[in-house]
Amino acid sequence: MATGATSVPAPRKRLNVFERYLTVWVGLCMLIGLALGKNAPALVDALRRMEFGRGSQVNIPIAVLIWLMIIPMMMKVDFAAIRAVGQKPRGMLVTLFVNWLVKPFSMALISWIFFRHVFGAWIAPSDADQYIAGTIILAAAPCTAMVFVWSYLTDGDPAYTLVQVSVNDLIMLFLFAPIVRFLVSGASSLTVPFLVLLYSVVAFIVIPLAAGILLRRWLTGRRGKQWFEEVFLPKLSPVTILALLATLVFIFAFQADNITGRYLHVVLIAIPILIQVYFNSTLAYGLMRVLKVRHSVAAPGALIGASNFFELAVATAIALFGPGSGAALATVVGVLVEVPVMLSVCGFCNRTRHWFPGELEAGL
Repeated sequence: MATGATSVPAPRKRLNVFERYLTVWVGLCMLIGLALGKNAPALVDALRRMEFGRGSQVNIPIAVLIWLMIIPMMMKVDFAAIRAVGQKPRGMLVTLFVNWLVKPFSMALISWIFFRHVFGAWIAPSDADQYIAGTIILAAAPCTAMVFVWSYLTDGDPAYTLVQVSVNDLIMLFLFAPIVRFLVSGASSLTVPFLVLLYSVVAFIVIPLAAGILLRRWLTGRRGKQWFEEVFLPKLSPVTILALLATLVFIFAFQADNITGRYLHVVLIAIPILIQVYFNSTLAYGLMRVLKVRHSVAAPGALIGASNFFELAVATAIALFGPGSGAALATVVGVLVEVPVMLSVCGFCNRTRHWFPGELEAGL
């Protein structure tokens, strides 16, 4: 028996079955939704007409499913952690700069260039407006839930990742609606009704956030923080993914007639989304390196800058333009490409860990 100390390799970090094959599930849900839309048009039309109010564009089945997606995510956010921001300012400043001063505006420019000019021969101006709006909505919502997965896969600092997400969620309460309205109106011929956008923020950010905070406090008070984070949240996680997949079935059923003749559009929509993901992740990661931020903060910061709160984006696009709109389709394409693209960013961050100072060297 050897007496010397041997290093035991850490177990390889992996996504659960829902997260690992999310792109596959999304693709299957697209096919199921399209099949329903083409083969059961009466049922789909009845579901489409189920709105909270006449002309509200807020579909009841989709709204319920989106709440099931968002509230569990909001329960993960601990706003008490925000007190730690002042201790590690550089990583947070980079995250906020990329998320709010670069990402939405770069997406607006990239989507305008591609949909108006590069793809002008294949996409009609009215469709281009919708796709521009959808991609802007997607980029204006920084990631809230899946970033915890990406942080885990890159050995990110979980406490600091939580701080980054919490601060972004608070800022999103105030900046999401104005930024979306300004950029969509400027980059397309569409007019965004601010009142509808405000209702979306209240319905899909304010109320779920408040519900998540209250539920978190109540459950941790009754059973303790360890039980809440290690037992309850893991059991709740599949609910979010299943609700997302069910939402996609509805959306693609509602869009069946549009999509069946526009397979090329799905591919074209994915291109500017991919460009902005790699652009923003590279920018954030590069700034973190220049500022000598430690890797366990730099990697999650780059991943937050690259990924999106696609659940909110889907909900907002539906509320503004309807479940059968091109804007809603653009946000769904964002879901389709997110997992494989973000896994590639995680892989790059892990391979370049040596670019950054050690945990004790970095002052943050």
